[in-house]
Amino acid sequence: MTLDPAVFKAYDIRGLYGEQIDEEGAERVGRAFIAVTGARRVAVGHDVRLSSPGISAAFIRGARSAGADVTALGLAATEMLYFAVDEGGYDAGAAITASHNPPAYTGAKMVTAGALPLSGDTGIAEIGRLALAGEPGPAAMPGAESVDDGLLDRFVDRCMGFVDTPAIRGLRVVLDAANGMAGVYLPPVLERIDIDAVPCFLEPDGRFPHHEPNPLLEENRAFIEGAVVENGADVGIAWDGDADRCFFIDEKGGFVAGDFLTALLARHILERVGRATVVYDLRASWAVRDSIIAAGGTPDEFRVGHAFIKRRMREVDAVFAGEVSGHYYFREFSYADSGLIPALMVLEILATSDQTLSQMVQGLRDRYHISGEINSTVDDAGAAIDRLRARYADGRQAEVDGLSVAYDDWHFNVRPSNTEPLLRLNLESLVSEADMERRRDEVLEIIREG
Repeated sequence: MTLDPAVFKAYDIRGLYGEQIDEEGAERVGRAFIAVTGARRVAVGHDVRLSSPGISAAFIRGARSAGADVTALGLAATEMLYFAVDEGGYDAGAAITASHNPPAYTGAKMVTAGALPLSGDTGIAEIGRLALAGEPGPAAMPGAESVDDGLLDRFVDRCMGFVDTPAIRGLRVVLDAANGMAGVYLPPVLERIDIDAVPCFLEPDGRFPHHEPNPLLEENRAFIEGAVVENGADVGIAWDGDADRCFFIDEKGGFVAGDFLTALLARHILERVGRATVVYDLRASWAVRDSIIAAGGTPDEFRVGHAFIKRRMREVDAVFAGEVSGHYYFREFSYADSGLIPALMVLEILATSDQTLSQMVQGLRDRYHISGEINSTVDDAGAAIDRLRARYADGRQAEVDGLSVAYDDWHFNVRPSNTEPLLRLNLESLVSEADMERRRDEVLEIIREG
């Protein structure tokens, strides 16, 4: 049995298949999952990775041995699992996936009723404790197993309901699924919208043979950026491995930052629903806050991470939330993140506008000069944050998630990684690109001087 304590992360379970977690370890996790959640009815799906069917089967064995009835969803994007749990009234669910990680990884994202996520503070740590101890033992009466083979159509129906489908027409769109889970749900979507699609790597293949399924990394976007220009496309859309995040390339081949995309989506949604609250993460450009206010909404800045964002959305009844990392959440989708709904919304926005995507974003790029997230390897994250706290003592400081410092015309956030000896910097200037670069370099020098 292989089960490394390090696989139990802040937001999910994730590790190298065989080296950190194997099928026997996954079976223990499945049993502990039921013990911690008390679930009686559970849905379980898995991604396209070569290890996922076996890990999923083992997790299901563990859950059933703990007495839960399990519905196997088979190949299902993570957001399909969220939808299934809420729609079906399940007590809990798990998506067997390692998200955007390379093919050698496996893991699980877990939720309770209503698709409310577990986190390190709300269940994952306890699941780890029990699984590592081999507890609990099998129940006296194992649960049953059934199969749901109609989920895909119901899921696509639900997502299409967020847009005016006939309005999506006349666009040329490059689609890069990276051989991941978007290739499962895109074919039935393309049958319903009138676009000139340029499909790339839609064939699910757990080896991810063309490039890693992580569009946040520049090297993994190079293909689609070039393909958009070569094909004269209006937009390019790329998904991560489990397809709960999507990323956008404008018609000039330029990457649209997640905070700018959040601003565009917030504006679009608020125009439809009227006054409402929109949640965003504290790394984001002030473009998000200002766009929400301009559209008549209430901005609500909160800490980073899907488990925190989803709980916050419920607390303030937010209609929408966005994170710099490409997660977009919708109240009418169980407050969960989706990679399909924002893609459809952007297509609708473009199809009904006389502006190109680059024109829509240019006003934001001209005013808000953002660094993007920059990682620094440090020996002592606490000491580095102490140096920053002292150096910028005259700024408005907050420590909700790492250290945030704000001045009237620039601000930054520095957060330690949950899993690595890294500090992550996001910085913005309202003055100029040169001012952003100067301040970025100054902050990085302080971070790295140790």
